[in-house]
Amino acid sequence: MRASFQVCRRPAGNLVSIVEAYRQKERFMSFFNDPIADMLTRIRNGLRIRSSTVNVKASKVCQGLADVLKSEGYIVDYDRIDDGKQGMLRITLKYDENGDPVVESIKRISKLGKRVYSPVEKLPVVLNGMGISIVSTSKGVMSDRQCRKANIGGEILCTVY
Repeated sequence: MRASFQVCRRPAGNLVSIVEAYRQKERFMSFFNDPIADMLTRIRNGLRIRSSTVNVKASKVCQGLADVLKSEGYIVDYDRIDDGKQGMLRITLKYDENGDPVVESIKRISKLGKRVYSPVEKLPVVLNGMGISIVSTSKGVMSDRQCRKANIGGEILCTVY
């Protein structure tokens, strides 16, 4: 049996505008769905293209994440830029003397569809202590080392090494 298909004859300009509208919606919706994943992706992409800084929409959790990354030595610094709305975080990425990124891998663990919580005894050890887990606790965002010192568990946001 032979299937018959109708040929859609639209001007090429409409197709381009539909694709562009979808891309803009996708960019717009990615932040509102998961700001942490958006931040990690922007950092990952910035490191791949050897960018010196990346801009991320500001939130308390993202600022806490940037604090932990700075204190553990994975980024140089970050600044909060007020734009009259939500604000932005400008994160300065860190590279070694050869120009290679300090961050080898940054991976989201707890996602919107599947939250991952862990007591302090079961916090994951990343690369036998060479990497860190970043945990959201009742006392704020902390690294796994800080959680063990304070004896607090929480939601495992991501791992970095």
